[in-house]
Amino acid sequence: MSAPIIDRPSARTGAGRPRVSRPVVPPELRLGDNPAAAVLRTAASGPISRDNAARATGLSIATVNRQVAALLSAGLLRERADLTAAGAVGRPRVPFEIDHDAYLTLGIHIGAEATKIVAADLRGRILGGLAIATPQTGQEFAVTTVARSAKAFLQRWHRRTPLWAGVAIGGRVDTRSGVVDHPKLEWAGAPIGQVLGDVLELPVSVAPHVEAMAASELLLPSFDARRPEPELPAAQHGSSLYFYVRETAGIAVTLDGRVHTPSNGPGSIAHLPTGSDVQCTCGRRGCLEVTVGDRALQARAVGRGIIPAHNGTAGTTINDLYRAAESGSESARELLAERATMLGQTVALVRDMLNPDRVVLGGQAFTGYRPALGHVARAFSQSTQLPATDIRISGFGGKVQEFAAVVTSLSALYADPLAAVRRV
Repeated sequence: MSAPIIDRPSARTGAGRPRVSRPVVPPELRLGDNPAAAVLRTAASGPISRDNAARATGLSIATVNRQVAALLSAGLLRERADLTAAGAVGRPRVPFEIDHDAYLTLGIHIGAEATKIVAADLRGRILGGLAIATPQTGQEFAVTTVARSAKAFLQRWHRRTPLWAGVAIGGRVDTRSGVVDHPKLEWAGAPIGQVLGDVLELPVSVAPHVEAMAASELLLPSFDARRPEPELPAAQHGSSLYFYVRETAGIAVTLDGRVHTPSNGPGSIAHLPTGSDVQCTCGRRGCLEVTVGDRALQARAVGRGIIPAHNGTAGTTINDLYRAAESGSESARELLAERATMLGQTVALVRDMLNPDRVVLGGQAFTGYRPALGHVARAFSQSTQLPATDIRISGFGGKVQEFAAVVTSLSALYADPLAAVRRV
């Protein structure tokens, strides 16, 4: 086999070697439609034979063999001769898989309060990560701090070659330049992509975080610790509505294997009316985000005396409310049921407007306190005016933010692996 075309130097810049500014590359939040992408995707969940890859992709054996050879040469696949069936003759009978030991990508989710940095292998499995407080002292300092933290974290993985970095973030994202406007952080024109590319010396993609979460449902197997095998993505045809709530609220739509990415940025559901009496910063009352967001709910729990304003030396968090409910507090359970009912009603409203083939619910507002899901389901069923639909909770649970960053870091590789490797 010819040598891989991915060079494997140290992740650190050598002494005397000039620093190279790496490009910002728009994320590809879609299923790749070329043969190399289809073959790579078949290997995401484990070793597979060429025959099975041909059946899974609909490609001819000859085409699969050519793509496997190219991806082996590029270093993205490896053969598993140890798994060859007894009696099989010839190299095409040797199973192949993604090389998940040699390389990594770096994913960064920048939230309003916390930033999570993770390393992932080429299958999309998270290898490790850390969380830092998102700096609140000006965008230049904040972006530089995140970039340096990511660089320090990357240097832990000196046995793997980093290929790409991906950033998932709220606000308005110019995916071509990696520039972000984030009102909650008071960022305007923050050059996240360029700064990270310069510091990490990697190609960087930056995506709106809810759209990236929808892409993770499309492109990555969802790994559940209770199951020995990953669950493959749901049907990749038709339409899906991804509905996210944690601190912020947002939606994304997937159409026939592609996340819809409006040219002027994602739409907003933050100010949909809920009927509550909560005051919003926009001047109205009852807007969705200030009614169901984690910080707003925590503040109401403190105001009602359900949880204390402070817990020891640390401030109270939404988790204190969850713990109070789990410990038997009826007031805590009622407040969480109230939010869940509003969530179910709002999901039904948006679903009825768009009428997608399936609905996926993500974010800790849905996954942080599982007993509330019954209230979501009942409110949805009572509010929707359309027939029953496929509705489920994201398979990524409480790690939707991390996997949104991971899929952003992998999207160019998954959409056109050979072209992406040439960039590296």
